[in-house]
Amino acid sequence: MSKRALPSAPMRRPPRAELASALALGVACHASFAAAVGAMVLGLHQGLSGGAGRLTGALAWAANAGLALSFPLLHSWLLTRGGGRALDRVSPRRGRELRTTTYALSASLHVLAVFTLWSPVGRVLWRAQGAASVASNLAFAASWLLLGKAMRDAGLAVQTGWLGWSSVVRGRRLEYPPFATRGLFRFTRQPVYVAFAATLWTAPLLTTDALLLASVWTLYCLVGPLLKERRMLRREPARYGRYRQLVPYWLPRPAPRRLEI
Repeated sequence: MSKRALPSAPMRRPPRAELASALALGVACHASFAAAVGAMVLGLHQGLSGGAGRLTGALAWAANAGLALSFPLLHSWLLTRGGGRALDRVSPRRGRELRTTTYALSASLHVLAVFTLWSPVGRVLWRAQGAASVASNLAFAASWLLLGKAMRDAGLAVQTGWLGWSSVVRGRRLEYPPFATRGLFRFTRQPVYVAFAATLWTAPLLTTDALLLASVWTLYCLVGPLLKERRMLRREPARYGRYRQLVPYWLPRPAPRRLEI
């Protein structure tokens, strides 16, 4: 991940059919990404009280727990070699070049499914009122702005799936950028996960549903990046090892004025 994608090597321009399929996949990816973000913002702000699921009682709890667990499990598996090969098989031609796009599309559809299919249990634990409501809404908005900043620092081309389909359309080979060390990555090695966790806990309404989802996904935000760090150490052991010595894993702290990796 990085703040911008590196230039990639040119290759022979693909046939029109491949261009069309890559472009269509890109449109589907970005539309799904926008829908997923919208559903998550609205769902968290409402304490997951607006899900379309109609299950009740113990069955609702079991289904909701399954939805909450399914995202981190699938999200992590798709980043493995086996998951990557699965993405290649379900994508149009040139699957490997389109992997960032199919991954972002899969993750977006999964998030959309979680918030759409959720069966609200309906118990309100806490509702912000008055000044607390104003403060909570401001914190909720700030957490989303922080998440956007973290994703930008990490490299929006990779985060949103743009890198894959745009490389094919431009006739370029897919090349991943080096890991990011600037912006919020100077304060914590996992700013995207930190900001993501913040969105889960700052909404003005806390229900039993929101508590379940926030607990499971926050645990994933704490543990999940360990797998990513193993991949980075295999890819760039010297540079990433040095980066780990200088920047904390999760909780941010003031960074050195000059962070040279």
